[in-house]
Amino acid sequence: MTARDIVILGSTGSIGTQALDLVRANPDRFRVVGLTAGGSNPELFEQQVAEFAPSVSGLGEEASVGLRPTLAALSAGNALALANKESLIIGGPLVRERARPGQIVPVDSEHSAIAQSLLAGRAEEVRRLVLTASGGPFRGRSRAELESVTPAQALAHPNFAMGRVITTNSATLVNKGLEVIEAHLLFDVPFDRIDVVVHPQQYIHSMVEFVDGAVVAQLGLPTMMVPIALGMGWPERVPDAEAAIDWTKAADWRFEPLDDEVFPAVRLAREAGERGGTAPAVYNAANEVAVDAFHDGRIRFTDIVTTIATVLRDHDVRSSQHLTVDDVLAADAWARGEASRLIEKDPPR
Repeated sequence: MTARDIVILGSTGSIGTQALDLVRANPDRFRVVGLTAGGSNPELFEQQVAEFAPSVSGLGEEASVGLRPTLAALSAGNALALANKESLIIGGPLVRERARPGQIVPVDSEHSAIAQSLLAGRAEEVRRLVLTASGGPFRGRSRAELESVTPAQALAHPNFAMGRVITTNSATLVNKGLEVIEAHLLFDVPFDRIDVVVHPQQYIHSMVEFVDGAVVAQLGLPTMMVPIALGMGWPERVPDAEAAIDWTKAADWRFEPLDDEVFPAVRLAREAGERGGTAPAVYNAANEVAVDAFHDGRIRFTDIVTTIATVLRDHDVRSSQHLTVDDVLAADAWARGEASRLIEKDPPR
């Protein structure tokens, strides 16, 4: 088997470091030819470059994230294992028009699960997609109880250790809202046929319901190793990427409806996705500003989604037709400025 050449954008982050673990375990299957990282951990990046000796490497604030690298990879004809939500959320129409069928392999566990489950039937046989959510650390709490949530509490995810923004997004369920938009863009399924169900144990990563009532789900341990390995090896699986579930042990798996009143972020994301164009970029950008403000002690936890809603309401959406990179980057910048102005002038309540 010829080793596959891979480039990892964001090699010092959680997904990047796990991808490199897979390279170490499978040196006959993968060869690292490029590494980039954002600059938060230069020592680790230097160690990675020394170990893997890529042909190309780059370290800098904008080296490992963003829309332009995604578009460049697609234009070059490369298969893109996409773990970065923001590229697709910000520039969804641009990414979709540039990508060939099958060129993007989703690495988010939910979308990887859907991609695997879709293999069980034809596109016209799909009735709906069902994304699973852990519910975050505040599952079952009332809206009033969320008002006093502290940053430390918001970072206490029940199953995963992630970065500050992603972990907070999981607590507000903004992350699940972004995933709903992403599922629509990746699989071309209308928003009214994409559901979210709370599954606290996170063993079922997501499901596809077919027109005959059959539901096909992808199951596995609540880790990222299988979706990362599939992203790197697609369409082939990487043996022993992760341990299998131990079916000899008793376990209870629960499913609960999402409380849209307490956690309105998913409903708000659907609205942004249905408006299309630059609206998803505004949703994402306003959230990132609000998350920083929450962790700085300038707004309450519940004000994060309120800020997003206010910025979205005031945004003049640029439609998807003839959308350019400059259009979406301008919308992103506007939303960040507007969110900052709102927070500084009068923190939303």
